[in-house]
Amino acid sequence: MTNENQRFIPFIYKLIIAIVAFIGIFIISMVFGAADATLKDVWQALMSNATGEKILIIREIRLPREVGAMFVGSALAVSGAIMQGITRNPLADPGLLGLTAGANAGLAITLAFVPSANNLGIMGACFIGAAVGTIMVFGIAAMKKGGFSPLRIVLAGAAVSAFLFAVSQGVGIYFKISKDVSMWTAGGNIGTSWGQLRVIVPFILIGILISIIFSRQLTILSLSEEVAVGLGQKTTQIKAVLFVVIILLAGAAVALVGNMVFIGLMIPHMVRAIVGTDYRFILPMSAILGATFMLLADTIGRTINSPYETPVVAIVAMIGLPFFLLIVRKGGKAFS
Repeated sequence: MTNENQRFIPFIYKLIIAIVAFIGIFIISMVFGAADATLKDVWQALMSNATGEKILIIREIRLPREVGAMFVGSALAVSGAIMQGITRNPLADPGLLGLTAGANAGLAITLAFVPSANNLGIMGACFIGAAVGTIMVFGIAAMKKGGFSPLRIVLAGAAVSAFLFAVSQGVGIYFKISKDVSMWTAGGNIGTSWGQLRVIVPFILIGILISIIFSRQLTILSLSEEVAVGLGQKTTQIKAVLFVVIILLAGAAVALVGNMVFIGLMIPHMVRAIVGTDYRFILPMSAILGATFMLLADTIGRTINSPYETPVVAIVAMIGLPFFLLIVRKGGKAFS
């Protein structure tokens, strides 16, 4: 019945509905907060040079924060979808490749040895750390003859993540910067600036574009590597490109907001229930729904206990943990 419904409703209609929902949540995120605004204030902040306290709050604080949330949600959702496709592992998530742990280690080392580093320097260090974590995972997974297997990647990811988290904690304790590291690793969009977005957003846009270009190859690869080889695909090169895309997307997202788990796990499962198993449809829909979900979670975090802020990572975890347990219980097929 699900497959029949997926075929009955054309993808373009589903995409339009998702875009409308995204626009609606974006408007809500602009209006509500510690300082509630009106639709007129939002319009003036976005479309004119008008000034005023609420308009400045929207333009310089709320807007960059929500734009950051949009791109982080898209990046994590798309990178999670790619990982699940490559590894054919329903529990795959950007954290699987040691990205988060590597970014944590990069941050801690930078704060310890270059305490004067600005936000851009810290983001660069987190990005490099995420890439190093991924390289370590695949280096370990490739040590045994036979190529990468999903199980081997999961085990290598768990080992590397534990090691890099220990490195970040050890550096934090030794150099007495644990508080600074913890403040960042709590996860969230507080303080996101236009300067940060100018550095991070291009990486995310490039990553999403490349992933869509390779979506057809990813669809075949997600079904069976033997079939992909039989159809003449250069699976090693395709995997290499897609792994670089994962580093770009998840590394950039982690560098901007810190730890943000479960988005890369949840959204692709939800999307497959809506559009099926073709990654030409999964990836663009994941980008939109990931952005929508992150906007919604951030808005709830800002308003649920206003004027105090509830960490958005806590909102995401409250939704994501039951989802994770459901996926485990159903053997990865709950929403697929």
